Amino acid sequence: MDSPSPTMTTRWYVLKTLVNKEDSVKRYLNTYLKSKVMDNYIFDVLVPTETVSEVKNGKKISKVRKFYPGYVFIKMSLYDENGTLLQDPLLFIKDIEGVSGFLGGNKPVALKDSEIDSIIKQVKEAEGKEVPKVRFTKGEEIKITNGPFLNLNGTIDEIDSKRGKLKVSVSIFGRFTPVELEFWQVEHIEKS
Repeated sequence: MDSPSPTMTTRWYVLKTLVNKEDSVKRYLNTYLKSKVMDNYIFDVLVPTETVSEVKNGKKISKVRKFYPGYVFIKMSLYDENGTLLQDPLLFIKDIEGVSGFLGGNKPVALKDSEIDSIIKQVKEAEGKEVPKVRFTKGEEIKITNGPFLNLNGTIDEIDSKRGKLKVSVSIFGRFTPVELEFWQVEHIEKS
């Protein structure tokens, strides 16, 4: 068994998983972290997600969507101070159900600091926010699916992605009126 060394290098690595197995791999790893089995090697596990909303049958539905389906990010010590691959944590990870291996194959490659920083920033920016499943463009014609202007069409004048709002021009009694709506209150008009 590899003995933990105070000079082992701790870096972020990417695990390739079967799609939709990311959460179960994360739960499994976190269980072993709590039970102190691999706590000398594994320090953090990350499955980056965002909350996405859409309207189906007139109801707003929110779901969690993974930024990187099929991947789990893991902060761990995988090499000793001499650059030798540690077999215990490597074999432990490879034996997890749903894991197909490391990015880099038999010589796992650590993420650059800038890469993991960017991913962590992306996760922090998504916390507590909902983004629309559908993207809109300025000048696009949309149909209003919720609220006092239900079933009216309008044209998008402004998009505020941070707040999840649109400014839409709606024709009411022959005059265009600007209306502020949330993303989930509108839908694209299908072109025939």
